[in-house]
Amino acid sequence: MLQHLQDKFPHLASKLASYENMYHRIEVPAKTVLLHEGDVSKKAWQIEKGCIRAWFNNKGRDLTLQFFFEGQNVSSLESFRRNIPSVYTLETIEPSIIYWINKKDWEYMLTDIESTPEGKQFISDITLDRQLNYMRHFMSFIRDTPKERFINLMKERPEIIKRVPQHYIASYLGITSVSLSRIRSAVSRMKEE
Repeated sequence: MLQHLQDKFPHLASKLASYENMYHRIEVPAKTVLLHEGDVSKKAWQIEKGCIRAWFNNKGRDLTLQFFFEGQNVSSLESFRRNIPSVYTLETIEPSIIYWINKKDWEYMLTDIESTPEGKQFISDITLDRQLNYMRHFMSFIRDTPKERFINLMKERPEIIKRVPQHYIASYLGITSVSLSRIRSAVSRMKEE
């Protein structure tokens, strides 16, 4: 279950393997809400199979923040760590196999991992990856047109284009489904020329 992390950080493989029993496996259908916006997060998840969407409600409209796929860790980190209400909902968009860990076990694992220099680097790398992803997405709303955002998404995250329903992709790009259809058509025509 933590094999992808063991592969990425082989120097921590044995330490990571020792935490496997803290995780609990569940299979859930699509559209399963793992955490509601406004609730305090008591769990963090690891995806074995499937896709999870982080989204929030803005005046009755769903806005997607991020998609998570196999091998990724998912949580409302600020809610989980600080015991405050989550600012977004976590929901599966495919039938999923996920593992969850409770806060007490996660804090033990985190403290144990951070007790070594390699572990500190591991935590830093994971946190930095997620922050960079959010920053790139935020900057694209300032810098890029919707068409450019879609083209970048096709290049950088093709799994989203292949696996996520169009209305969620439109929400992620900050546009309507109709606009996304137009952009897809325009990009297809560009490829044909």
